[in-house]
Amino acid sequence: MTEGSSCKKQANPITSRPGLVLSDEQEKRKKDKRQLKALDHAPNQHANGDHRRNGCQSKKRKACHGVIQIQRPDIHGNLKEKARKLWDQRKILPIWSHANVIRQSLRVKDILLLVGETGSGKSTQVPQILVKEPWCIAQRIPATAADGNKGFAHVGGCIAITEPRRVAAVSLARRVAEEVGTPLGSSSPASTVGYNVRFDNSTSPSTKIKFLTEGMLLQEMLQDPWLKDYSAVIVDEVHERGVNVDLVLGFLRTIVEGKYKGRYGVPLKVAVMSATVSMGDLIKLFEADSGAPITNGHTSPGGHGQMEESEWSGISDSDSDTAGMRAQRKAGGRLGHGKDQNAEATYNNISDPGLDTSLTTSYDKAHSEQPSNHTTKASRVATCYIEGRQYPVKVVYSPEPVHDFVDASLRTIFQIHYKEPLPGDILVFLTGQTTVESLEHLVNEYAMGMSPDLPKILALPLFAALPQSAQQKVFLPTPPKTRKVILATNIAETSVTVSGVRYVIDCGKSKIKQFRTRIGLDSLLVKPISKSAAIQRKGRAGREEPGQCYRLYTEQDYMKLQPQNTPEILRCDLGQAVLTMKARGVDNVMEFPFLDPPPREAMEKALMQLFRLNALDDSGAISDIGLEMARLPLTVALARVLLAAAEPQLRCVSEVIDIISALSVENIFLTLNSEEKEEQAETARRELYRREGDHLTLLTTVRAYCAEHTDRKGWAERHFVSHRAMQAVVDVRKQLRAQASNSRLLAGSEGTDTISTSSELATTILKCFLKGFATNTARLMPDGSYKTVIGNQLVAIHPSSGLYGKKVEAIMYNEFVYTNRSYARGVSAVQMDWVGEAIGG
Repeated sequence: MTEGSSCKKQANPITSRPGLVLSDEQEKRKKDKRQLKALDHAPNQHANGDHRRNGCQSKKRKACHGVIQIQRPDIHGNLKEKARKLWDQRKILPIWSHANVIRQSLRVKDILLLVGETGSGKSTQVPQILVKEPWCIAQRIPATAADGNKGFAHVGGCIAITEPRRVAAVSLARRVAEEVGTPLGSSSPASTVGYNVRFDNSTSPSTKIKFLTEGMLLQEMLQDPWLKDYSAVIVDEVHERGVNVDLVLGFLRTIVEGKYKGRYGVPLKVAVMSATVSMGDLIKLFEADSGAPITNGHTSPGGHGQMEESEWSGISDSDSDTAGMRAQRKAGGRLGHGKDQNAEATYNNISDPGLDTSLTTSYDKAHSEQPSNHTTKASRVATCYIEGRQYPVKVVYSPEPVHDFVDASLRTIFQIHYKEPLPGDILVFLTGQTTVESLEHLVNEYAMGMSPDLPKILALPLFAALPQSAQQKVFLPTPPKTRKVILATNIAETSVTVSGVRYVIDCGKSKIKQFRTRIGLDSLLVKPISKSAAIQRKGRAGREEPGQCYRLYTEQDYMKLQPQNTPEILRCDLGQAVLTMKARGVDNVMEFPFLDPPPREAMEKALMQLFRLNALDDSGAISDIGLEMARLPLTVALARVLLAAAEPQLRCVSEVIDIISALSVENIFLTLNSEEKEEQAETARRELYRREGDHLTLLTTVRAYCAEHTDRKGWAERHFVSHRAMQAVVDVRKQLRAQASNSRLLAGSEGTDTISTSSELATTILKCFLKGFATNTARLMPDGSYKTVIGNQLVAIHPSSGLYGKKVEAIMYNEFVYTNRSYARGVSAVQMDWVGEAIGG
C-alpha cells in the first residue's frame, strides 16, 4: 500500500512523473484503457454481497467507428432507495438552510471558516454540498514539461475531508456513501465516496469525496506538495487541536500564499470546520500578509468571548434563549437566510448547482446587513455560523469526588439499566484500553447475574487500537430487548454519532501526552478534561432524543476545568512534526505558520533528537534516512528502528516489525483482577517470557499466536492473551510487512518466523531498538534504583513488565508513565556499552 496514494488509482501524470506531459492522443488512449479496466473489474454483484441481479444492468461494450463505448453498470437500486429514505432526514438538518451560502462563499472566496454546533450536520453535508460545484470538476490544464514537451496536466476533481481519528473517517465515509447512494470505497470502481486511513486505503478511480485522517493527508503532501488531486480540502474538528491539524493548516496557508503556482493557477478551496473553536485566530492565520484587515463580528451570536465560554446546544436550556435563537433564525441568522431555496427540491435535484442569480442576491444581502468596524478590503476568508440540533440533556453531577471511576461507572451503568426504560443505550467515556477492557469484563460478569426478566446488556468497547471490524460493531442496530453499553475513550467525543445513545457517563479524565522538554521524556498522563471536551461528551446524549449525562465529578470540579483543550503542539514531542516539515521542504521550521507557535526550546530539542537519529545532516537539512523515516507511518523512533533493522549487518526486519506491531496496541496481555488468575496466567505465559525483557517476549507471543492455525482464540484464552488485541496486531503486521516489501526494506532480511530466537539474534534486535531509543535508557545505581542516562531522573520498572523486581545493568524502555511514581513500560535489559555506542552514533 502506498501511504500517499491519491483519490485516483491511476496516478496523475504530472504528480507521479514531474518530467512527463502527455499529448492529446496519449491522454485519449489512457482514458480508454482505464474505462476498459474499470469495466473488467466491475463487481457482478451488489455491494452487500447479494448476487441477485435486480437493479443492476449487464455490462455492455459497443464498437462504433473504431471507438470503444462503454455503458457502466447502474448503482444498486437498494443503495438508491436507502439514499432516498435518508433524504428526508438530511433536509431537516440545520446546515441545510445554509447550503446556498456555503456554495456561494466558496465561489467568491477560497477559504471558508465554518462554526457548526454539535448536531448541525457539517461533517456529512458540506462535502456533498460542494462536490457538484463548477470549480470541483477536474481541470485539464495546458502544461510544459522540463524537457520542453507540451501536453496537459490534470488538477482537482476530488474533495478531501480530514478527521482527527480513523474511526471517524471510516464511519463518516460509510454514512455519506449511504446518503449519496453509492458503494463505499474500493468495493466498486463506480464508488464516488471513499476513505484513506493508516493501513487501509479504500478508494476507487471514481472517488469524488474522500475522508482521511490528518496524518494521511500529510503523507500525501510528501508525494504531491500542491495537492493537485484535490479541488478542495475540508479540515474538520479543528477544536481537537492535535499536532497534525496544526501542520495541515500551516501547509494549506502556504499553498494559498503561493498563488497556486504548483497547481497551474487552479485555486484550492479550503473549508475549516469546528464546533467550539474561536475563529479569531484562524482568521488571523489565513489573512496574514494578505493586505486585508481581520474581520470581526462574524463568529458566533455572542461574539468571540461568549463562543469560548457558552455551552452551544441549538436547543437552549432556557425558553428565552430558545425564543431568541428562533427569532434570529427567522431574521436570517448570521449568513443563512431562512430556508434554502433548494431545500424542497426532489432527491434527484439534490446537487443542482444552478442557483447563481438567487444565491448572489442572498449572499450580497447577508453581507450588507453585517456590522463592520473596518473599511472593506480584499479578504480571502468567508465565515459562517450554524446552530446545532441538540435535544435537552439533563446533567447529573457526583455529590462528592470519585476516587475509582471504573467502579463508579459500573454502578451508574446498572443504576440506569434498572431504572430507565428501553430504548436508550449508554455511552461511557474512559481513559484508555486498559480501563475499557477492565470495565467490559466487570459489566459482563455482573450482567450474568441479572434477572432473566430484565433486558440484556451488550457491552461493546471502542478505542483506537481496536480492529476496524470490532470498532464498527458499535454502529450496528441494538438487538431487541437489549441495552447497548459502549465503553469508549475520547475518540467518541466528536464526529462519531452512535444511534440510540440516550445516556452518557463521563469519568472526567483522559490520557494526555506530555513531553518534558528539560529532561527529554515523553509521558502519557491521566488528566482532567477541558470544559470544551465535557460539553462535547454531554452532547452525545442529545443527538436524537432528550438525554442524561452523568458526570463522575462534582459541579465545583467542573467549574475549575480549563475552558479549551491545550493544543497538542504545545505539550508533545515535536520530533514527528519537525521531520514532516523538513520532508515537505520547510528549511526554517521556526518560521512555519503555526496557529500556536510551540516553545523555541521544544523545537530545538526536536531538531537535536532528529540529528541524533541521523534524520538531519550537519547543516540541518533532511538526510536520506530522514526522508525514508518520514514515509513510514510510525513515530520517528520506531521508524529509525525499522530502518536500522534493514542494515546489512543487522538484518532482522521481520522480527522488528512483529515487535512494532505488538507495540501498536496498549497491551496484548489481559489485565487480571484476582491473585488466583494472576498465578494461572504466570504459569500459562511461562513459555512466552524471555529473560531479555518485554520486546523479545512480545516477539515470541506474536510468533506463537501466528503459528496457531486452528484455534487462535482458544490459544489466546489459554495464555491469558487478548485475542482482540492480537487481531489488531496481526493486521498492523500484515500492512507493515507489505509496506516494507514495497520499500525494499525486507529484501536483505533473513527472518524465518520461527518462535524461538537465538541469543545472538536477540542482541541484534535490542541493538536495533537502541538506534531509536538510546535516550530512553536508565542505568542501575548502587542502591538498586534506576536513573535515566540522559536527565539523571529516577525511574522504576512498571509492575506489568517481565523485568519487574529484577536487577540488570541497564534498561531500555518504550514509554515513560507517571501514576503515583515514575515508571518505565516496555522494558528490556541492555548493556551500558551498547547504550554508549548508540548515543555516540
